[in-house]
Amino acid sequence: MIILGIETSCDETGVALYDTDRGLLNHSLFSQISMHSEYGGVVPELASRDHIRRILPLIKQVLNKAQRELDDINAIAYTKGPGLAGALLVGASVAAALGYALDIPVLGIHHLEGHLLSPLLSTPAPQFPFIALLVSGGHTQLMQVNGVGQYRLLGETVDDAAGEAFDKTAKLLGLAYPGGAALSELAGQGRSGKFKLPRPMLNSGDLNFSFSGLKTAVLTLINKQSMDQQVRADIALAFQEAVVTVLTEKALTALSLTKLNRLVVAGGVGANHHLRKHLTQKAAQTGATVFYPRLEFCTDNGAMIALAGAMRMQANDTTTNDLTGSFTVRARWNLSQFQNDTFNS
Repeated sequence: MIILGIETSCDETGVALYDTDRGLLNHSLFSQISMHSEYGGVVPELASRDHIRRILPLIKQVLNKAQRELDDINAIAYTKGPGLAGALLVGASVAAALGYALDIPVLGIHHLEGHLLSPLLSTPAPQFPFIALLVSGGHTQLMQVNGVGQYRLLGETVDDAAGEAFDKTAKLLGLAYPGGAALSELAGQGRSGKFKLPRPMLNSGDLNFSFSGLKTAVLTLINKQSMDQQVRADIALAFQEAVVTVLTEKALTALSLTKLNRLVVAGGVGANHHLRKHLTQKAAQTGATVFYPRLEFCTDNGAMIALAGAMRMQANDTTTNDLTGSFTVRARWNLSQFQNDTFNS
């Protein structure tokens, strides 16, 4: 069974073909970073228009590289939400049109489910159940994942997500958009211990996060310093160490409370080298194993959507079938609602 995956939730157009027997056949991604960097952030209307330009050529490209035809596709999975409404509608409309023309199922996939399952594209892949630390620009959550569609929220951020805090702090340090990767690179030049920043909610007694105050602490520190390149690097490192410490300790606590020993890290911040190194070392000390998606699958991509669709098809899940003559998207969509919703509503 071959699944076409389409991802258009924000500023990346992702397309992939996944074979339930052979695995990922091919995938392609177009990033809009260079376009949005002129504005210091994503412009929704421009994002939607660019998805329209890119999506059909990417589908043709993926099919050609995989040496497959449209008629070889058995189902289509697309990101139904959450995300930018206009951007989501591009992927949804293309998926619905192709599904109708080919008379095959069309599945609306929750964007976060794609991220949660993305490490399954790697080898070795984690077995269910596991704890998932989802860290991206829009989400920071700890989930217990018992199987496809079986997710229990353990904790989440009460304000800024970790990736959002990275980007905002990068802007305070004068770094260009998108700032998360640039901040991590700058932190590599920093001197550890030069500055001490708070570890928000580290001892809160729950598994929730908060990063807004950390960003404010960075602003206060910047206003007190005579800034040069080295000071900026030192502050970047102090910020990164604070975030990584909180994420690591909360994730290990989740493993301890649930008595599980497998941790999955997904989302854009999961590509952070310092987080991977620190978390892997700390987890190993407790006997736990950490699984990461390949770097190319940390950001939004079509492969994770195709995989999620394939796993739902294999589980004979019919609630996600959107081929009803119409389609909808959900710009805001809680993952807990996703488990109970039928997609015909």
